Amino acid sequence: MRSVTRDHFATHSTRALYVISVAAELAGVHPQTLRIYERKGLLDPARTGGGSRRYSDADIAQLQRIQQLTNAGINLEGVRRVLELEAELVASQEELERVRKEALEAIERTHRHYRRDLVPVSAERLPARWRG
Repeated sequence: MRSVTRDHFATHSTRALYVISVAAELAGVHPQTLRIYERKGLLDPARTGGGSRRYSDADIAQLQRIQQLTNAGINLEGVRRVLELEAELVASQEELERVRKEALEAIERTHRHYRRDLVPVSAERLPARWRG
């Protein structure tokens, strides 16, 4: 089996490949449902020069998430809000990870700086009260 990198998946997941009928079939909905979702702001497919919709793997995944939420009894406005909150959560998690990484790097820089400044001292040179 061929190994697929994250960058490879990200590139292919956003490439608009599918016409509306294929996207609807992949998501298990009627093509008109896709148009409704687009009007409600739940989906934003790419367009060809002639104006035809083209859906990516990411769009199909979004459609499947919308279906999960509507099947759970959430109306389309609720779905829009859930999707918005999920996107905010992902962005916050990414920001938190970036800040953690920066903090760890700053700590490591500080530790390296301390190691340079420390000078070994033999126990005989310490005052008696510090020798234990």
